Amino acid sequence: MEGSASPRAGISSQELLQEMKSFISGMDRVRGHKLTVKEHARCGILLLRNLPPARGAVLEHLRGVFDEYVGGYILDLNHEGGGLGRPGLDDVTQEIQTVLSEFVRTNPKAWAPLVSAWSIDLMGHLSSKYSGRHRVPHASSLNELLQLWMSCKATRSLMEIYVQCLSSMISSCPDACVDALLDTSVQHSPHFDWVVAHIGSSFPNTIISRVLSCGLKDFCMHGGGSADPLFPSSADKRVPKIASVVGILGHLATRHSDSIKQELLRMFHQSLAPGGEPQHQATVPFLLQLAAMSPMLLSTVSGELIDSLKPAVLEQLHRHFASLGREDAENLVGLVVHLICQTGPGAYRILQFLVDTAMPASVITTPGLAVRDSVREACHRIIQLLLLNLQKLVYNRASASLAEPQPRVVPFFDELKGRVGELCAETLRLERKRHLWQHQLLGLLSVYSGHSCATDALCHLLALAGSPEELALAAQLYGVLASSVPGLLPAAVKKCVARVHSSGLPEPQAARLLGNLALLVQWEGPEGEGPSPIGRRLAQALSAHFRDLGRLLPHSDPGVSEAAAALLSAVPLPAALGPAHLAGLVRLAVARLFLALRRGQEGAAGHCAELLARLSAASAAALQAVLQQLVRGAAHPGNARLFGGEAASPAAEQGPAGGRGSSLLDVNRRFGTAVNFSGSVWAVFHAGVIGRGLKPASAALRPGQEEAAGNVYRLVALTVRLGSGGRPLAEPDRPRPGPAPINPEAAKAVAVVLVEGLCPDVTNSELCWPPEEHARSTVERDLQIRNRFEENPLLFPLLHLVALGRPALCYCSVLLRGLLATLLAHWEASRDCVTTSSPWQLQASCGLVSCMGEGQLLPPVLSNMHEIFHLLSPFEVHLLLLTVWEYMKDNGPLPQKFTFDPEQGQFYRDFSREGDISKYLSVLHSVLHKNIDRLGHLCGRFQV
Repeated sequence: MEGSASPRAGISSQELLQEMKSFISGMDRVRGHKLTVKEHARCGILLLRNLPPARGAVLEHLRGVFDEYVGGYILDLNHEGGGLGRPGLDDVTQEIQTVLSEFVRTNPKAWAPLVSAWSIDLMGHLSSKYSGRHRVPHASSLNELLQLWMSCKATRSLMEIYVQCLSSMISSCPDACVDALLDTSVQHSPHFDWVVAHIGSSFPNTIISRVLSCGLKDFCMHGGGSADPLFPSSADKRVPKIASVVGILGHLATRHSDSIKQELLRMFHQSLAPGGEPQHQATVPFLLQLAAMSPMLLSTVSGELIDSLKPAVLEQLHRHFASLGREDAENLVGLVVHLICQTGPGAYRILQFLVDTAMPASVITTPGLAVRDSVREACHRIIQLLLLNLQKLVYNRASASLAEPQPRVVPFFDELKGRVGELCAETLRLERKRHLWQHQLLGLLSVYSGHSCATDALCHLLALAGSPEELALAAQLYGVLASSVPGLLPAAVKKCVARVHSSGLPEPQAARLLGNLALLVQWEGPEGEGPSPIGRRLAQALSAHFRDLGRLLPHSDPGVSEAAAALLSAVPLPAALGPAHLAGLVRLAVARLFLALRRGQEGAAGHCAELLARLSAASAAALQAVLQQLVRGAAHPGNARLFGGEAASPAAEQGPAGGRGSSLLDVNRRFGTAVNFSGSVWAVFHAGVIGRGLKPASAALRPGQEEAAGNVYRLVALTVRLGSGGRPLAEPDRPRPGPAPINPEAAKAVAVVLVEGLCPDVTNSELCWPPEEHARSTVERDLQIRNRFEENPLLFPLLHLVALGRPALCYCSVLLRGLLATLLAHWEASRDCVTTSSPWQLQASCGLVSCMGEGQLLPPVLSNMHEIFHLLSPFEVHLLLLTVWEYMKDNGPLPQKFTFDPEQGQFYRDFSREGDISKYLSVLHSVLHKNIDRLGHLCGRFQV
């Protein structure tokens, strides 16, 4: 035989024949006893050296020697003997290894394939035979199993023999060794995995490339009954080697993943080169099948593969598979879709690649991605099948989970869980089919992942939607998920509110989120049948977070504050809103209203007004609280500029560092350095800090006359609306048939707040009108009242508003007295010829008398006097106002004098029961007589 060793010197043919007979019979022909294992093995070694035709039989016998050794090794392990093997076999196994190593070294071409196949098959047999024995680790414990077998001298010798054979064949024909490795791995896996792991670590590059090459050849050979060998038939009974390829590469991936990835990519690109080998046609299906059987290989190569799919490569792929039949093409596409569903890392990149490739050319967003229409259609088909397959996986998961303890996972969705925000942003781009695909995928992902992902998706869409069309996508997503994810809307609302409060969203997104919620609440149903279903449910969910949303009213960002006001104005009040929380919301809403007026934000002011109207409708106490806060804010000196007036003193003060800080009023309240002796001229104030200089004038600009008039109308209209049960005031250019009705209790609340704000040291018990001399002791208070009315033009409309709710004006007696006293003093001291020289005093006199007449504190004859004030001299006006004072002194403004009229639904005062008023008209008639030339046509207005 070629490559056999030369016969040992000194052994004759007769002796060799005798040794052969002894080997066959197992008996010593000379001594006549049975050969021991050691003697029998050495007899076989002698034949192996000197009789080449006996090598097959000898190698088969030597398998038993190694089996005997390993059996003893395992038995010693079980008896705590240390695993030393059979006594006397160590030197025999060493001799066997020496002989075989010598044969491989002297003639590798002849011996290496034979010895490698023998050694690898023997290791597989031993691994499987003793796999279930006690003290033998499980196949999953690869490191422990490898340590056990490499500690055994017999198996270690076999491993060394195989490594020597593989080393000698790497440069010439490594396929023989690798093919034997694959065959054994198929037969004895997973108990054989320790051999694969050790050999692969010793020759990583060679094993990876040759294993893939042999696996590809086997894949091409086993086409079964199919005419095309690309897709093996399931009817083929032989197990292909691809499973062993997957196992070997799986063991090597922990340390050599880069080498595996590069080899897989090399095979992929080489298969697309023109004029390649016939088996290149099956390379891509082979790689796809590998990835389908090994998620590890799929995750290793998917990212790099997507990056390499440039337009040129896509064109090559299209040409490569253009000749496939319909069935094979469908199988290939189905396998691709299955792999995408099983892809974890890199799933979002794959999705974006498919979408960018399948999108029409007019809206391509990825630069340089321009491919032919057939490629786009293929990607379009893959996306459709992907969505269909994902839908089946998601909705079949619920029924499968009833029989399985853990539902089947979808790695594609598991990876996309962290990309919900990006998917939502892509969905809202509204680009043809692109956003429809993304929207459908978002719904499937939400159903798969449950509450957390679904609420995240809904929150992202609400925060990013910038148009009604985009907002409709959020409503559509809720419609898809409502039946599959119970409790979605309350959970989404809770998460949205929490994100806004935790500053988890940028301020523009937070404002947009709140605004979109307000729009959804106000959406009408089909054919205008009230609110839409999502609007009703959303309003209920938001109602539970009314307090949290109310805390956003003083937000530093105007957009967030305005959006919060808009949302609160559209959401119904919760049933369990305590008085303390209600009062806090009222204060915040009123403060936001005046801030909106100060900034000229008409929309925000309208939302705050609507919110106040909703709050006031909660209860009578709520109405009173709203009116109090509203009137108190309107009467505050700092808000006088909003209504065309000026503050009594500069509102801005210098803070501790010289900048604009807290007001002196706050400083006085904090340090207790202000002492005010009510009813006297004695007062001590903290006026500032020495060394800071003069207090700077306020930089606030007074609004224009039209804007100021609009603010006055808005405040009065809101107050009337609140006091009239929520009915809005008519527009200024639309005349009313009569005065707007207002609840007397609401008017009384306004009156009380006015008195408290302008005269905090006066009680409501001071309703009776004192003698004229009493005004001398209240000069300071009267001047304070007069100054406040002059500074704030809104106070007179509020006073007229109080007069509408008779008899509420009686509770403003102290204000009326103060105003009348200062006006009397002014007109008495005036030296002008006409009253028009004092425009504010003239307007105030007319307004005061008109208001008292509206509130029926004066009879009609006296209340009409203001119509002639502008035609009289100051002294004549003084005399007429003095008449008013006298009448009020004799007929005090007491609520008891009013009677309720059920027909008209309001109180009235019958002046005919209070005696003759002629004595109060003598001065009026005298003034008319004196100015008969100018006032004659008005005399009829002043007849009893």
